[in-house]
This record gives sequence, structure tokens and C-alpha cells, in this order.
Amino acid sequence: VSQSRYALLLVQTLGFLGFRVQLMHMAQAGQHVLQSLRDELFVHVQYLSISFFSRYEAGRLIARIISDVNTIRELINYAVVGTLREVLTLFGIIIVMARINLTLTGVAVVVLVVLIVIANYWRIYARDAYLQVSEINSQVNAELSESFNGVRVTQAFGRQAHNYDRFRTTFNLRLREAFMRATLVSALFFPSIELVGGIAIGALIYLGGSLVLSDVLDVFTLLTFMLYVDQFFFPVRMLAQRYNLFQATMAAGYKIFQVMDWKIEVDDRPNAQPLPRIEGHVRLEDVSFQYERDGEAILQSINLDVPAGQTIALVGHTGAGKSTLVKLIMRFHDATQGRITIDGYDVQEVTQESLRRQFGVVLQETHLFTGTVMDNIRYGRLNATDEEIIHAAQTVGAHEFITQLEHGYHTEVREGGTLLSMGQRQLIAYARALLADPRILILDEATSNIDTQTEKIIQSALDKVLEGRTSFVIAHRLSTITRSGIS
Repeated sequence: VSQSRYALLLVQTLGFLGFRVQLMHMAQAGQHVLQSLRDELFVHVQYLSISFFSRYEAGRLIARIISDVNTIRELINYAVVGTLREVLTLFGIIIVMARINLTLTGVAVVVLVVLIVIANYWRIYARDAYLQVSEINSQVNAELSESFNGVRVTQAFGRQAHNYDRFRTTFNLRLREAFMRATLVSALFFPSIELVGGIAIGALIYLGGSLVLSDVLDVFTLLTFMLYVDQFFFPVRMLAQRYNLFQATMAAGYKIFQVMDWKIEVDDRPNAQPLPRIEGHVRLEDVSFQYERDGEAILQSINLDVPAGQTIALVGHTGAGKSTLVKLIMRFHDATQGRITIDGYDVQEVTQESLRRQFGVVLQETHLFTGTVMDNIRYGRLNATDEEIIHAAQTVGAHEFITQLEHGYHTEVREGGTLLSMGQRQLIAYARALLADPRILILDEATSNIDTQTEKIIQSALDKVLEGRTSFVIAHRLSTITRSGIS
């Protein structure tokens, strides 16, 4: 008896240690898989063409990378090994039951087949329910992202109550209904499993009792068999729970791989070569472009020859194709027909990274990343020294206001640069572009939203910024070009 106690204690200890090691290794493996999946998603999204982001909201992408990947985590961390364990346990119990009584085991196997049929039928409804939950959840994320980014406009127009009603009825209520539908589908599945299991146990008791009364089976054998039947339905119930998780994971995986399978419309060709240091001679030869295959042409048969170091002003009304033209030169889109070359190199024959590294861009809406002022200027050239950053800021006239900030160049600008005024963000964008030392500079309505004093500072710096560079300056009105002193 004493040896048995020690043996039992040893088995329990080994079981505890084994279970602990299993959980630890599964958690490590699961987190590694999730990290790799998030990395691949992030990289893929970063390289998707600009047109993708006009069709897919940022909030939906966040839902894919966070919520849907977390759903897969539950499967990897807990369900994979558990499912294998339950399946092996189930088959082991069936083998033992068959050795006890083959007839009663046949009844149990028939019940198992019925459960599989029910699960397969239920899967159709469960997958649709979980797909709907995933889709509406991503729409809620998109709505939240848009609402929080536009909170200043919301407060300016006093539309908080309107936004709340829209969020509650259009999005949050739909999400609740989708979750309730998914819960209802699950609630119908698990009681069905229990019902079939209860009927099976009753049938086995009736059949086993008949065999006992007929002296075909003794009562102790029947009791032993029924104990195994109870153990038989435990892994069945666990597998039913895992199957529910599998359906949620399948829905999340479907949404994730929709993004992963999204084709990169503008990609490097297999034989693309790095673009060497250029002078900046840009040529457009009979270039036409349309955003949709059957849509209206935005640009048609454009021919343009821009010698290196020359400044070109593109002036016209909204929708005339000014920004589209420079996007084609930077190869954010590929021309529908025609050819664009820089120093004789076709932009479609060189790598995008080497091409865009030689561009500097200042947009009408300046985006600053979370971090310090110095970090945001350094974004133009990551290996730049602090002295080079300060020199770039001095050149464009940003040094004075930066030094007056609370921590100077080390002041946190916060998300989107909300700590700074529009003009200050614009000056930082100029410094960032200048630091990159681009051979081609693009100014897209870069002075239209700033005050007169800041515009004068920028005008005085433009000659230095544009000197020796091929430049494209975009504006809606010719007066903007003349005020900027661009010749």
C-alpha cells in the first residue's frame, strides 16, 4: 500500500510537471506564430499600393491585425494540443469498450457518427455567424478611428449626440446583434450534444440491461462499460467546445488572409535594378492614366521634358490631375500607357525603394509621427546626426520656434503633431524633406494652409530648398506660385 501511495504521488507529480511544460511550450510557440503573423500582415500592408488604402479603412486593418489575430491565439495556445489529446483519448476508450462488449460499443460509435453529422450541419451557420461578427467588429473599429481623428470637427459643430446615435444604432447595436446570433448558434449546438449524449446513455442502459437479464452480460461488466461510456462523452463534449473555437478561428483567418492575398498593384519587377544617384532629368512620353479600368482618363497623352534642376509649377482646378501626375513619377501608380523616365531610367524598371529615396515630398496635410521634433525631422534620413537635423531646421526657418518649445528638439509632438500649429508642422515637413537631400522635390499645396508670417519664412527658405533640385510645385491658383517667389 505504501509503495502504491508513492507511485501515485510520483505519477501525479510527473503529470503536473508535464502539463506545466506543455502549457509553457505551447504559449511560446503560439506567441511566436502570432508575432510572425502580425509581422507579415504589417509588412504586407506597408507595401500595398496607395489605391488599397482608399478602399480599406484603417480601423478595419487594425481589427485584422489585433482582434482577428487574437482569436487565432486562443486556438494555437489551448486548442491544438487539447484537440489531439481528446481525439487520442476518445479512440483509446473506444478500443477498451470494444474489448468489453462489441454490441454496446457499436451503439456508442453510431452516436458518435450522429454527433459528427450534427456538427457538420451546424458548421454552416456557425461560420456565417462568426464571419458577420468579424466584419461588423472591423466596421466598429473603422468608425471609432474616424470619430476620434475628427473629434475637433465634431466638437466644433456640436455633433457629439449625433455621432453617439450613429455609433449606437448603426454599429454597436449591429455588433451586439451579431454576437447574439453567434451565441444563439452556439447555444443550439451544445444542448444538442448533451441531448444526443443523454439519449445514447439511456439506450445503452436499456440494451445493456436487456443483455444482463438474458444472461448474455453480467452486471459488473455492464457497470464497467457504463463507467467507460461516461469517460467516452467527456472528450466528445470537449471536442464540441474546440469545434466552436475552430469556427471562430476559421472566420478570423478568412478575414486575415483576405488582406494577405490582396494583390500589390504596383510591385517591383523581377529584374528591377536599384536606381543610382540621379541628376533629376524627368521625361513623360505620351503618358495616359485612369484609376479604374473602364473609368474616365485623368491624364491623356501627356508629354513633358523637365531638365535636371528645373522647377515646374503645376496649376489647375481640383481634379485636373496635378497630384496624379507626380504620383505617376514617384510610381505610386503605373501609367495606363506611355513611359516615364528619370535620367533615362524607366521608373517601372527600377526598385521602388531606390526611386523614392531620391524624392522629397511636402504635402498640404503634414503628418507627424508620435515622437520628438528631432525624430520627425530625422524621418527624412534615419542616419542623420543631430547637427545635420539642426542645420536643416535652420535652413528652412524652423529652428527659432523649435528652440522655444518646452524641450526644444526633444519636445514630444504627440500623435499627428497636435501640439504644433499647422505652420509649425509645415516647417518641420520642409526640414524633413531638406534633410533627405532629394534630387527631386515635390511641393503639393505646401503653403496653402499656413499664415502669412510663416509663409514669408518659407518663401525665404525656398530658394535654398529648391537650389540644384528638380522640383514640382503644385497649386490651385497661379497667385500661390507667384507669392512663393518661384520662377
